[in-house]
Amino acid sequence: MNTKDTLIIGAGLSGLTIAQTLRVRCYGHRFLLLDKNERTGGAIRTHAEDGFIAEAGPHGYLDNCRESQDILVDIGLTTECLHAPLSRFVRYVYIAGSLRQIPQTPLAIIKSPLIRWKAKFQIFADLWKKPLQGEPTVAAWAAYRFGASLLPFVDAALTGTYAGDMDKLTIDGVMPGVRALEKKHGSVIRGLLAAKWQRNRPGRLSMPAMTSFPGGMQRLPERLTEFLRPEIDLQLNCSVENISKTEDGWQVESEKGTFQAANLVLALPVNASLALLKGIDNRIPLPDLPEARIATVVLAFAREVKLPPGFGYLIPESEGRFTLGALFSSNMFPGRAPADCSLIEVLAGGRRHPERAELDDRTLIRQALDDVKDILNISSEPIYTKVLRNSSGIPQPEQGYPDLLAWRNRLVNEQQGLFICGFGWDGIGMNDMIKTAGRVAESIMAGRKDSGQETSVKGVYF
Repeated sequence: MNTKDTLIIGAGLSGLTIAQTLRVRCYGHRFLLLDKNERTGGAIRTHAEDGFIAEAGPHGYLDNCRESQDILVDIGLTTECLHAPLSRFVRYVYIAGSLRQIPQTPLAIIKSPLIRWKAKFQIFADLWKKPLQGEPTVAAWAAYRFGASLLPFVDAALTGTYAGDMDKLTIDGVMPGVRALEKKHGSVIRGLLAAKWQRNRPGRLSMPAMTSFPGGMQRLPERLTEFLRPEIDLQLNCSVENISKTEDGWQVESEKGTFQAANLVLALPVNASLALLKGIDNRIPLPDLPEARIATVVLAFAREVKLPPGFGYLIPESEGRFTLGALFSSNMFPGRAPADCSLIEVLAGGRRHPERAELDDRTLIRQALDDVKDILNISSEPIYTKVLRNSSGIPQPEQGYPDLLAWRNRLVNEQQGLFICGFGWDGIGMNDMIKTAGRVAESIMAGRKDSGQETSVKGVYF
C-alpha cells in the first residue's frame, strides 16, 4: 500500500497550490496529488488555434491578492504576466437597447448619469433600514437596501461573476463580508465607512488589473505541474472511488490502487467533494449545490471590424437577449488574435438558461452572432468561429449555502487530518482558490486543523 504524509484529491488550481506550497516550504513532506483527468488545471482551459487564443474557463484574475502574487514569484512567472488595468479598460452594460459605459466602483456608479437623481437619493435610505432577516436573495436585498433602480447593474455584476440568477443567489452566500457589516452596523454604508476608517486607508481607492499570460491562463497550471514528479507527486487518469477514516489517518481507494496518509485534502468543486463525503458524514444539509454552465462562442472578424475600447459588455436579463455578454479579447491582451483581427468571446447559458449552453454548435454560433451584430452594429461575417464548452459548472451560492459552509467547518474540526477546499467552497475566483489553498497548506505544515475562511469585504468590479 502506498503511504504518504498528505493525499490531495483534485489537481485544479487549489490542489496545485497546496502541492506547490508543501514542496517549497516543507522539505521532505511526502504528498501525492490525484486527479481523474489526463491534465491538470481543472476549469482552467485555454484553446489556441490558427493564431487565436480563447478561454473555456477563467479569462484572468485580479492582481490585488498577495497570495497569488507570491505563487507567481515562487514559480518564476512574474515576468510573463500580462496586465489589463481596470482603470484604463472600461466595461459596458447593455441597457435600454444600447451599450452604456459603466464605472468600475459602486460610488462611481451612483455619481454617473446612468441612475436618475430620485433613485440616487433612495440609496441613502440604507442608513435607516434595519437588516433583512433570514437569507434574502441578492435581488430582494439590493432592492430593499438601495432601491430597484440598481437591479440591472446588480444583475450585470452577477452575470459577469457567477452567470447566476440574482433572484436565487443569496446575499449571505455572494457577499458574506458586506452582510456581516450590515448586521453589525445596521447599514451597509456605515459598515463600509467604519471598515475603511479601521483600516486607516484614506485617499483614493486604487484599481487592480486583470492578469493573464501570453499563451492564455492554462500557462499557470502547466507551470505549477512542471515541478511535480509523475507517479511520485502526481497521479493523473486516477479516479477516486472511496475515502475512509483509519486509525492512523485516511485511506483513499482509486482505480490505480489504495493510498494512505495522515492528511487528506479534498481540493475539488463542491459537488465532487460532497459525493465523496457522503460516506463520512450523513448530516450534509444539501445534497448538492446548483451550478451554472456556460458555452463560449468565439468570433473573429477581419480588420474592418473595430471594437469599442475596453473589456466588453454584460447584459441584464431584463433586456431579453440570447447571450449573457461578450469579452473583447483582442483588446484585453496582446496576441489573442493575428494582427488586424478582432476577437470576441460571447457567453451563453448560465443559471437562468442552461438549455442554451446545450445547443449544437451551429445554432449557438448563429444566435450569438445575431446578438453581436445587432449590439455592435457589425455587418461583416466572422472569419473564424469556435464553440468552447467546459465540463466544470460554476457553483451557485443559493439558499442553504451558509449552512453548507458551517457543516464543512464542523466536519473539518471533528475529523483530524481532513481538509476541504476547492471551487465554490470559499468563492469561485482564482484568487479565492489560491488564498484558501495557501491557508490549508499552512495548517497542514503546522499540524493544526483548518481555521476556516475569514469573512472579508471584496471589491465589486464589472
